[in-house]
Amino acid sequence: MGTWWCFGTRALDIVLVLLFKAGMSSSSSSSSSSALETEIFQYIDLHQNVFVEHLKEWVAVESDSVQPDLRREVIRMVTLAADRLRALGATVHSVNLGSHQLPDGQSVLLPPVILAELGQDPQKPTVCFYGHVDVQPAKKEDGWKTDPYTLTEINGNLYGRGATDNKGPVLAWINAVETFRALKLALPVNLRFVIEGMEEAGSPGLQRLLEGERRRFLAAADCFVLSDNVWLSRRKPALTYGTRGSACFLVQVESGDKDLHSGTFGGIIHEPMTDLVALLDSLVDPTGHIRIPGIYDSVAALTEEERKLYESIEFDMEEHKSNSGVKRFLYDTKEEILLHLWRYPSLSIHGIEGAFHEPGIKTVIPAKVTGKFSIRQVPHMELSVIKQQVVEYLEDVFSKRKSPNKLSVSMPLGAKPWLADINDPVYTAARRAVRTVFREDPDFIRDGSTIPIARMFQTITQKSVIMLPIGAADDGEHSQNEKISRHNYIEGTKVFAAFFLEIAKLHEQLQQTSKTKTDN
Repeated sequence: MGTWWCFGTRALDIVLVLLFKAGMSSSSSSSSSSALETEIFQYIDLHQNVFVEHLKEWVAVESDSVQPDLRREVIRMVTLAADRLRALGATVHSVNLGSHQLPDGQSVLLPPVILAELGQDPQKPTVCFYGHVDVQPAKKEDGWKTDPYTLTEINGNLYGRGATDNKGPVLAWINAVETFRALKLALPVNLRFVIEGMEEAGSPGLQRLLEGERRRFLAAADCFVLSDNVWLSRRKPALTYGTRGSACFLVQVESGDKDLHSGTFGGIIHEPMTDLVALLDSLVDPTGHIRIPGIYDSVAALTEEERKLYESIEFDMEEHKSNSGVKRFLYDTKEEILLHLWRYPSLSIHGIEGAFHEPGIKTVIPAKVTGKFSIRQVPHMELSVIKQQVVEYLEDVFSKRKSPNKLSVSMPLGAKPWLADINDPVYTAARRAVRTVFREDPDFIRDGSTIPIARMFQTITQKSVIMLPIGAADDGEHSQNEKISRHNYIEGTKVFAAFFLEIAKLHEQLQQTSKTKTDN
């Protein structure tokens, strides 16, 4: 099946968008669609308690992929997801990825990745959904008000680890499919699923699998949908069209092979910790500006069209400030804060390894210390260039200290940013689906964090990727008391169902447009 919009002519894309904006579908078709949506939405409302029970069953599985001793639970969770898809009539393949080695040398089995398909009608478009069913670590004593693995409803919120990241959205997608099945309605699209159990641990082996499936399983998909993020607002829905990348650095300073007593050697040697602190302090100025020469050279200039997007975005600065626990931000306006979160690079210092950090005083001079920092890079910034700029800068700063200590700088991890075109018809379909359910247009936002899977799908398949979140800004993913509201979970299920219908409309209108062009 060919890609029916992603790499057609741009003219066809524009025609489609104009068709939607002008509302050129016939009144009878619109009326029929409205009646169908009403039937679907009523079913979802009537069965919301069943859908909540499904989420409760999934949250109860402690599928923490970070802890090796819980790997069996992750595998059990993947199996449960596979069983749900089979119950819907999907053909499910559980692909074995083998094992991976932990830092301590232990070899641990990787959970399989689910590749599932539902429908092979060549007359319908094919949508591929990605999700993960593993979670971050959670313990009641960490500050949870409820048991993190017992879904608990309080004031309309469903609390539990994985509720919003990412079990809730995965189930909402499955619930939408289940609704069509229960109503004996033909799915308007063919579906593909890629569901994994190691996202929170870096998705080892996934990229290799997807690259191998580029001409097979992934080739049938016309677009890819991810729901592994949240809105910017607690109330207003959003569509995400970009994320920053992440370049992680280690800067190590070493003097000798053993720690020294500060009473015996303090004041007569070049201390590694002093060198390291000076290096870390040189990276960013008090305004948050990165001091590394050339780091901003590749950042795209802000266009007027893009700037206007920021004006209508719903963002509560005071709430964001309260959530962070800080007294003030580096910037005073909504626009400046969002620009520096999303489309400008930032540098954060994360810690120092090798220094004494336990309670009390230990008057030791550590022989080797390692600073850890990262740069969140934006589109057009190349990882190899960033690495070279960082290494050259730190070596220059270090040389001016005239220290005899040994310096080494490395970049062990690097993930590229991702950016989509908000004028892509798949975003038009998603916007229409959101408007149908929430009765308002979504904000178009970026995400300041890094979500490698979006870029991975885009690079491997060269097809459209969209991030369609259903969680709210206060859901607390990765944090204590993670939750998704019942409202967002159920209305999110409706959005996904409406999205199926809108994608089908796009396909039909493209076929009509192509036929008209051919006839003419």
